[in-house]
Amino acid sequence: MDHPLPVRLAAEAVGTFLFFFIGFNGIAEFTNSVEGISPLGIAFGFGLGLALAITAFGHISGGHFNPAVSAGLAVAGRFPGRDVIPYWIAQLVGGFVAVLAMAIVFSSNVTNALDTNPGPGISDWAALVLELVATGLFVMVILTVATDDRAPWYGVMAPLMIGFFIFIAVYTVGGSSGGSFNPARSVDPVLYNQDWGNVWIYIVGPLAGAVLGAAIWAALVARGPAEVTEEAAAGE
Repeated sequence: MDHPLPVRLAAEAVGTFLFFFIGFNGIAEFTNSVEGISPLGIAFGFGLGLALAITAFGHISGGHFNPAVSAGLAVAGRFPGRDVIPYWIAQLVGGFVAVLAMAIVFSSNVTNALDTNPGPGISDWAALVLELVATGLFVMVILTVATDDRAPWYGVMAPLMIGFFIFIAVYTVGGSSGGSFNPARSVDPVLYNQDWGNVWIYIVGPLAGAVLGAAIWAALVARGPAEVTEEAAAGE
């Protein structure tokens, strides 16, 4: 790859901070203000935050900002498996700093609101299934727009399409599932407030979905056994 691992990890941490900082501020505005933004605004914040983070740092780290994405890319052969754990650590660190920023600026009402939980009337297992399916589809989109040069929208459209998926998923699925699709997004607030009740849903669901989605994509779309190339591993 073009950049040494420490540089890529730093970019991954800063990009995850950018992504979460924008999304978390949307939750803070929704929590604190009677006339604040709507759930649609929160979805837009997370989607646009991810698109901007990929635009800023994707050319350095590959722009994962999500442990499930790193795992899925590795399963599909588009990312070196040896780098998955270091990427997970960088993502968790960047996301936790975003939580700390929220804690410094806002009250505990906001940091508690950062938790992800199933929606009203939705069981834990139903939320798990929704997180699994949505994350699997998300990884398929990423694999096509960011790693498959046969796709007409490959490359330059990747930040927009990836961010747009998160916007749509948070808005349409998030009200029921909790809208994580990203283990770091759910684990980091819990590391701060220690409310571990439902976090297992948002670790197991997205990771299992990413692995399944990547395997399906590799079987249906990839050109035979996927090869890890510099361009693919960088998400270019």
